[in-house]
Amino acid sequence: MDPADAPDEDAAETSDRSGDDDAEALDGGVPATAPTVAARPFSDELKDWLEADSPKTLGALDATFGERSFAVAVLLLMFLPALPLPTGGITHVFEAITVIIAVQLVIGRRSLWLPERWKHRELGGVTTDKALPWMMRRIRWFEKFSRNRGDGLFDHVWVRRLLGLIFIVFAVGAAFAPPFSGLDTLPALGAVGVALGVILGDVVVLAIGFAIGVGGITLIVTLGAAIAKFFQSLF
Repeated sequence: MDPADAPDEDAAETSDRSGDDDAEALDGGVPATAPTVAARPFSDELKDWLEADSPKTLGALDATFGERSFAVAVLLLMFLPALPLPTGGITHVFEAITVIIAVQLVIGRRSLWLPERWKHRELGGVTTDKALPWMMRRIRWFEKFSRNRGDGLFDHVWVRRLLGLIFIVFAVGAAFAPPFSGLDTLPALGAVGVALGVILGDVVVLAIGFAIGVGGITLIVTLGAAIAKFFQSLF
């Protein structure tokens, strides 16, 4: 054999081994590394939904956000009650709808159901033009610090049922807060925090929201008991 041909043979042998390694990787012997695609931030998804030409209704949430539509709906509905603004009791409508949505989580539904009248009612211009963009800026701030901590936990049916019960307690607590006390904002803010934690897949955000909501419920019960005791003392 001509020594000059040896490098060519070695190169061919190396090429064959490389081809075998590639084939082995394709066959599953060596797992090929695929590039991972980062999930889009929720604030960007919400922005796209707001800027799309489709109607801005609660019924459209299910088609856009899938199983997250429950948490997104609670976030949108309880956002206004969470603001420290006088609302004249109009937020009770949002709290009632939140209870209906939360009951569906408790019974194990996977898709959002709403009465036809509510399903096709569009969100007001003030909500889509001012309130939601303001909320998106706050969500972006949370997204800077949020991490995927316990995302898979929310797929379990019993966890979803527990979340439904939490939403019910916070919504009812906000609805029955003493008038003009401002305490309805705390349970509502707790519901918003829990919903945001579910959407971001972050149990830390969820825990913060839960703590705020429980604190608000505790204050409401304490104040309510004090008011009841005061009136009892008058008779």
